[in-house]
Formats: sequence, C-alpha cells, structure tokens
Amino acid sequence: MEELQSLHLILDLVGTFAFAISGAAAARKRDLDLFGICALAFTVACGGGIIRDLCIGAIPPAGFTNWRYAVVAITAAGITVSLFSVVQRLKRPVLFFDAIGLSMFAVTGAQKVLHYGHNGEVAVLLGITTAVGGGVVRDILLARVPVILEKEIYASAALIGALIVVLGSYIEEVPSDWVALIALAVCFTLRILALHYRWNLPVPSNKKAGEEKGSP
Repeated sequence: MEELQSLHLILDLVGTFAFAISGAAAARKRDLDLFGICALAFTVACGGGIIRDLCIGAIPPAGFTNWRYAVVAITAAGITVSLFSVVQRLKRPVLFFDAIGLSMFAVTGAQKVLHYGHNGEVAVLLGITTAVGGGVVRDILLARVPVILEKEIYASAALIGALIVVLGSYIEEVPSDWVALIALAVCFTLRILALHYRWNLPVPSNKKAGEEKGSP
C-alpha cells in the first residue's frame, strides 16, 4: 500500500509540474504579470485534482493541504519565466507538456478514486475530470474555447488512460505499477499522435443548414 501511495504521489507531482509549465507558458504568451503566471500555473496544475477530491470526499483537497503541489507549481512557473526562450524552442511546448499532464492525471485520478473505494465507472469519470479540469480552467481564464469542447482528441485520450487503469485493477496477475505505466504510455502516445497527424473526432456537418440559409 505504501509503494502504491508513493507511486501515486510521484506521478501526481510529475503531472503537476507538466501542467504548471503548460499553464505558465500560456500565461506568459498572454503577457500576464508574475502573480498571474504563478496563479494560472497553480490553477491549471491543481484544478482537476481539487475537483476530484471534492467529489470523492477527500476534504480538504490535497492541492491545498500538501505543500509539495504549490512548490512544484511555483517552481515550474519560475523555470518557465526564466527560460521562456528555451521553452519556446520546443515544438508547441504548451501542447507537449499538456499531453504529459493529461496522461499523468488521467492515471493518478483513476487510481485515487479506486483507492477510496469507488467503482470503476466513477474512477473513469473522475480520472477524466482530473486530467482535463485544469486545462478547462486555463482556457476559460484566458478567454479561449476549452480544448475538450473542440474536435481534438483530448478527453478521449484521458478516457482510454483511465479505462486501462480500471480494467487493470481487475487483473490480479498484472502489477499495478505496470498497469499505470501502460495507461500513461497509451494516453500520451494517442494524444501526441493525434496532434502530429491532426486526428480529430467527427464534427456534424453544417452543409445542409448552409444550403437552406442560402436558398431563396
């Protein structure tokens, strides 16, 4: 049990760092001040986890009570501000680090829900919430349409990652550590491939509506 909790904390902090960088980079591009950058980094990094903890009754949320999350988020913001030119050299850095955070939080979110004794359905739903919640908050604060409301494969990747964790929990022959690593790899790979090859979910066609609008 202690090993599982340690792995969960490590993955959670890695996801926090990744999401904080994505939030800080997005805030830096919008020319926010230092307080705004740090605040957005923390909100993006911990927002999804806070929503999850409130839903499962883990009160107060770990994002508020565990000092490590705040330190990791502020450190990531500081690194992003100090080395922003380096971060910019990465290809689409916000999306890259966002994909890392998405994968980490989809896995750790589902694991924590299962650890609290909830069923697989709740674990999948709150695993997705943990993964996408911070990104939604970021996009709303920056007056952008949240990614999960567009056609990109984003929440779908988190769904698959959380689902692997839940299914793996029923297979006793496979160690939980391996299940977590497989879920991480699948979720991250799917998100990166979707970005690279521009894979999108289908969007309803407005052709008929447009024809009717243009008709006399």
